[in-house]
Amino acid sequence: MKEKIIFQKSQKGRFTDYVTNPQISIFPPSHFIPQKLLREDLNLPSLGEGEVVRHYTNLSRLNYCVDTNFYPLGSCTMKYNPKVNEDLANLEEFLHIHPYQKEEDIQGTLELLYNLEKLLCEITGMERFSFQPSAGAHGELTGMLIVKAFHSLKREKRFKVIIPDSSHGTNPATASMCGYQVVVVESTKEGLVDIDKLRKLMDSSTAGIMLTCPNTLGIFEEKILDIREIVHRQGGLLYYDGANFNALLGITKPSLMGFDIVHLNLHKTFSTPHGSGGPGAGAVGVRKDLVPFLPVPLVDKKNDYYYLNYDLKHSIGKVRSFYGNFPVLVKTYAYLLRLGKEGLVRVAHNSVLNANYIREKLRDNYQLASSKRCMHEVVFSCKDKKEEYGVTALDLAKRLLDYGIHPPTMYFPLVVKEALMIEPTETESKETLDYFIEVMKRIDQEAKTKPSVLKDAPHTTFTKRVDEVSAARNPVLKWEEYGE
Repeated sequence: MKEKIIFQKSQKGRFTDYVTNPQISIFPPSHFIPQKLLREDLNLPSLGEGEVVRHYTNLSRLNYCVDTNFYPLGSCTMKYNPKVNEDLANLEEFLHIHPYQKEEDIQGTLELLYNLEKLLCEITGMERFSFQPSAGAHGELTGMLIVKAFHSLKREKRFKVIIPDSSHGTNPATASMCGYQVVVVESTKEGLVDIDKLRKLMDSSTAGIMLTCPNTLGIFEEKILDIREIVHRQGGLLYYDGANFNALLGITKPSLMGFDIVHLNLHKTFSTPHGSGGPGAGAVGVRKDLVPFLPVPLVDKKNDYYYLNYDLKHSIGKVRSFYGNFPVLVKTYAYLLRLGKEGLVRVAHNSVLNANYIREKLRDNYQLASSKRCMHEVVFSCKDKKEEYGVTALDLAKRLLDYGIHPPTMYFPLVVKEALMIEPTETESKETLDYFIEVMKRIDQEAKTKPSVLKDAPHTTFTKRVDEVSAARNPVLKWEEYGE
């Protein structure tokens, strides 16, 4: 039976005392607000409190999240994040501050930002960080605007940016938004940047390269020092897309690889729950000579006093209002202090171990996208299953829902046909991974013996398979009967 929305459940004359009954209020709204400013009709549904609670509780049970089931969404790092960090971000002293308050009133807040920046500089090898960008793509935009400002100051006419075909999908869009011509460098059959082709593409008209490392196939760029030498020799800059940084925490630094600019998805690697469009933070770090180009302000310290420094000679200006998504930064700081150096290394080790465990257990059932050992995520191809049994990556993903597992990322990276991109993250147990592996093997057998089960999946979810093309082209964004 189709679930009714709350307005359809409304019964005339029924009310929730605390919301719609003006008789019980000692001070009615008119006591505080002029009558002419009061609404005459709120158009709220008429329901008892118990019915309202049950309605929204039941709706919440239809949601899928990392608190309910396994969520191996490749490239997105959908992991468990400590709930204590949410409590810390909601401390009254943080929650009720205002960005226009005087510096002397928010010394603790500025101290947190100052200390967090120092920690991220130590982790990455960068000189300074800006916390203004609100997401990974926003961090990319900030970083590439710095690249543009750097070359413009030197009066260099550079109009191209090289991007590997294994990069994150937002990289080409970011470079294009900054006015650059996107030049794609192809990967080898192992999924790494083709060094010979890069050497031919790189010249004095190229501003730099945007590189995801590990890349979207979950592979570390083994020849990263060769890439650095090729790009730097022509005066270009190396931009590091740090969305996959959880695989490298405490093991190496982008600075050691030769990167000049870094963005980190604090909402993926450093604790903030990630999804539904936010909240996020795409912190951007730079090498020493690029610090003057960072967005203003930065937090600095003098004689134990923290202050906002707007004195950056070549700053690209603000990239958002105020200073960033501060609650995300509180969670990041708490996460780093709690784990410490040894804990961060365990994050990297476990994320790599979990992905390779899945890789080895399923390599006989699913075609590997690369012969190289993976880092934090593994990519399989369902191309052979489509050709032999007519079963697509989408069919397989939908069938996973029947087993209580969220589908992995599908059809990405684009260089892999019928791709399934699986990231177990560092927080999943061996028991969870074993269950996922068992289900994937069972689905492999179903594809061979009864493919119709997959093509009609899911079978047990509240909503069956939807027409995704029609949903994208003709979205229904409102309840048609509302107000009638």
